[in-house]
Amino acid sequence: MKSSSAEFVFALIKEQGVSFVDFRFTDSRGAWHHITLHVDVVDEDCLNEGIMFDGSSIAGWKTIDDSDMQMKPDLSTAVLDPFAAQPTLILNCDILEPLTGKSYSRDPRGVARRAEEYLQSLGFVDTAYFGPEAEFFVFDDVRYDVAMQHSFYYVDSDEAEHNSGRIDPQGNLAHRPGVKGGYVPVNPVDQLFDMRSEMLSTLKEMGVEVEKHHHEVAPAQHELGFKFSTLIKAADHLQIYKYVIKNVTRMYGKTATFMPKPVHKDNGSGMHVHQSLWNKGKPLFVGDAYASLSQEALYYVGGIIKHGHALNAFTNPTTNSYKRLVPGYEAPVILAYSARNRSASIRIPHTPAKNAKRIETRFPDAAANPYLAFTAMLMAGLDGIRNKIDPGEPHEGNLYDPEVSHGIPHVAGSLKQALDALDKDREFLKAGNVFSDDLIDGFIALKREEVEALDQTPQPIEFKMYYGV
Repeated sequence: MKSSSAEFVFALIKEQGVSFVDFRFTDSRGAWHHITLHVDVVDEDCLNEGIMFDGSSIAGWKTIDDSDMQMKPDLSTAVLDPFAAQPTLILNCDILEPLTGKSYSRDPRGVARRAEEYLQSLGFVDTAYFGPEAEFFVFDDVRYDVAMQHSFYYVDSDEAEHNSGRIDPQGNLAHRPGVKGGYVPVNPVDQLFDMRSEMLSTLKEMGVEVEKHHHEVAPAQHELGFKFSTLIKAADHLQIYKYVIKNVTRMYGKTATFMPKPVHKDNGSGMHVHQSLWNKGKPLFVGDAYASLSQEALYYVGGIIKHGHALNAFTNPTTNSYKRLVPGYEAPVILAYSARNRSASIRIPHTPAKNAKRIETRFPDAAANPYLAFTAMLMAGLDGIRNKIDPGEPHEGNLYDPEVSHGIPHVAGSLKQALDALDKDREFLKAGNVFSDDLIDGFIALKREEVEALDQTPQPIEFKMYYGV
């Protein structure tokens, strides 16, 4: 019985006493959505053909006069929801055009599926592996509001250094990391060790192969690790990762965010993405060039560097992303590559085992839609291989030093700049019909709304700087 068959899903429903089946899909921004059916109405046709929903209610998708869309489940993704009060089975879905049965051009998971098909059509490669490392913050109190006459935000964590002088009725217990001082301390400084362990255990329950967890550099900042996988599976697992972290923190009376820069003057949250190509069970990135890379791997790096600004639109897709990508906070802003050097945007990790040879792209953040971000990086790398794009010389020095990094290109400086670059540099994404102009134009339009909203809204800092002018 195959795990991708309706027979398998029905057996799972019976074995686990499932009452509801949750059909889920990912929108253009990367958010999960769902429609839940009672098990009594879930039949073989429902599992094999899917269900209908209103595409006009999803930002950046259909118009009201052409809104019917088909959500078709990938039955191999069936997993129990550990947070549901009633036994509930989750099915991850692709989005189809109901009249043609073909993949909807703006469906992010469909883009990733087309990328895997394109990859296998090239002849020299059959598998791309991705391993994301997504950082996040956990807060105890988050408040914000934006209105015509006021705007503010407030975030707080018991771990924050500014709470060291707080007067508590039961006494202030201290033991807090300082600014930029939170990297891998033990408890009691690491206050949320047990919570992260529960997150990792829950991820494992949901079928994700887990590895580690630790405190990150900023107070209230954390990271979990899970094993690399193929493009679609890695993106599916990142969606589960975000879901688990947000729900476990809520169970603990806290709140989590993947916002890249929620705290001023401290490190932001990134998502380093490890990547490698394989063919017939053999790693294609192993060779005798720089850092034991193959020439194909260096060309892959060349593609990412060349298309870096266009990639930023997908890998760093929020206005807040560019508040992280500034010098001084360990953010990889220089489009260069280097072995082991964490100041470069592309790092070649030291790996004793040849099969573990890979590159690590360090500028993405977890606000990205994983299907679009991973696919865009893959297409840039493949373009580098096909066109033998030279990545230039590696850089061994500390690229955070302006004298060392002088003359080396930077990542995009704003979301607007990244969107403008994507608009002009899109052909590499359209190879093999992986991305379409329709998807790219729709994504740019959606994101330009966010740029415009920020540009047209007065900010609290502007009152501090300009009110007395």
